[in-house]
Amino acid sequence: MYLYHFGLTELPFTLTPNTSFYLGLQPHNEALAVLLTALKTGEGFIKLVGEVGTGKTLLCRKLLNELPEHFVTAYIPNPYLKPDELRRAVAVELGVKQAQRMSVQLLTQRIQERLLELHRQGHSVVLILDEAQALPSESLEALRLFTNLETESRKLLQVVLFAQPELDQRLGEAHFRQLRQRITFSYRLRAMDATEVEQYIQHRLTVAGYKGAELFPAALSRKIARVSQGIPRLVNVLCHKMLMLGYGQGSYQLTGKQLQAAIKDTESVDSSNRAYLMVASVSVLAALFLGYFIFGAGA
Repeated sequence: MYLYHFGLTELPFTLTPNTSFYLGLQPHNEALAVLLTALKTGEGFIKLVGEVGTGKTLLCRKLLNELPEHFVTAYIPNPYLKPDELRRAVAVELGVKQAQRMSVQLLTQRIQERLLELHRQGHSVVLILDEAQALPSESLEALRLFTNLETESRKLLQVVLFAQPELDQRLGEAHFRQLRQRITFSYRLRAMDATEVEQYIQHRLTVAGYKGAELFPAALSRKIARVSQGIPRLVNVLCHKMLMLGYGQGSYQLTGKQLQAAIKDTESVDSSNRAYLMVASVSVLAALFLGYFIFGAGA
């Protein structure tokens, strides 16, 4: 790969939500502040919505790392679960023994007993669901009933939903109005602007150990911001492919032509933005194979 070529210690633009690469840009810092404030004040339902690739899962993991010690978390990354499956998953996360073998009625009782036990020990319990737009309708209703568990002074369980905008569309339906009314804090995560994209690219390179000359000049970063529409995942994809091209071509400075090739090779770049820089005729993979043949043969 291109690590040695560019003097990197790790890949800077992977799609894995690694919190060591977290950059506190305004939208992400605001979202994290909303989540932490709402949880500390004991609110029942909290919702964070963002388009695909805007960094919701990274924020979710950052939140898990930032929560004060008195919080006990139940984290469900894949909530495409039926109500009974959801209850059992929550029970397992909370440490309820033999949760997979109990009847639904006994399971609900044991979950409540466990929540009361944690409350008496001074803990706050938060259930965090990533990709919450995938929850079946009956499971959304089961989730609402979870928040009925409370003492006279506070909820025994708080719920944080990380979701794509489709969740808002579903919650707009009349039969979800009770759940919608219980969401007291919400935040919509926006994409990055051009300045933030430039900061994002440089930050990830720095974290990955890059110490050389500027790889992504400001003008090139602005072009990446435009074609990616500021979506972090697309920025990562394009930058990763450009670095692969630079390595394959034996170059140490990235250019607009490499961006053109990366755009052509990336289906998820919107077609209206493709026209902005769609000139290259050589695909990324073809250029990589060509570069490997030329440089590899001379080794």
